[in-house]
Amino acid sequence: MPDIIVASYNTATVGVFLNVGNGTFLSQVTYPTGSNPNSVGIADVNSDTKFDIVVANYGSSNVSVLLNAGNGTFLSQTTYPTSANPHTLTLVDVNGDTKPDIIVTYSGASSVGVLFNAGNGTFLSQILYSTGSSPSGVTAVDVNSDTKPDIIVANYGSATVSVLLNVGNGTFLSQTTYTVGSGPFMVVVVDVNSDSKPDIIVTNYGSNNVGVLLNAGNGTFLSQATFGTSTSPAGLAVADVSNDNKPDIIVSNQGSANVGVLLNAGNGTFITQVIYAAGASPRSAALVDVNNDGELDIVASNAGGSSISVLFHC
Repeated sequence: MPDIIVASYNTATVGVFLNVGNGTFLSQVTYPTGSNPNSVGIADVNSDTKFDIVVANYGSSNVSVLLNAGNGTFLSQTTYPTSANPHTLTLVDVNGDTKPDIIVTYSGASSVGVLFNAGNGTFLSQILYSTGSSPSGVTAVDVNSDTKPDIIVANYGSATVSVLLNVGNGTFLSQTTYTVGSGPFMVVVVDVNSDSKPDIIVTNYGSNNVGVLLNAGNGTFLSQATFGTSTSPAGLAVADVSNDNKPDIIVSNQGSANVGVLLNAGNGTFITQVIYAAGASPRSAALVDVNNDGELDIVASNAGGSSISVLFHC
């Protein structure tokens, strides 16, 4: 059963809520991190078949790695220095050695850093690449069909997304940028129009919409089409929630205390959102079957209420 891991910005901890088996969760167990943890990723970083926790610590300019002890508890953090204000991270093998590397955005440095996994769950010093201003969300997906994951970044301060193509050994070309809405916050890359090419989806926090940039076929992207949300869309998850084999958009609307579900109309366009109440200021969203009924449920972290919302798929 999937458990919940959340970064607690104001308490310098990461919380783990273990699933008791029916979609309800035990009280959190907390583990110390650096200052102001802002983003968390999960992957087996030391090849022991157990998922470890990696955290971006915004206030202390480092990332924490907490290795899984084997029973759902975690060892004390090991930290690795980064640039100023690490904002969001993702864990992907970018250099083809089957070990997940850390990719992290720096809102204070207009850059993204790549920390290679040394092979035993420790990480090398970062390599930096320029992005737009105040980069926020990041993901890594092969967008040009060369089997190598590329980096895509939402640049909150410059109203753009950056695409950095992987040259083949985990190093990256200079960014190509695409204009999106105001305050792009989170980004996901997935094929929304069934042409076998991954497209970009971004929450435009300042424009109250999501932008969809279709892949033109060679790793370049068309101008965005926008679809309305509630106020201040922040978190983003994409998966087929309507069981029609088409990925739908789920967004946490931080300014409206709700989450929106935008169903895929079948050609990469999306139907007007249906909203569901969440807690105060929902900042992130995830889709996972938490109660083992074969349907994807929504999990949202509520920045304003120090709580987690779980919305079961009916």
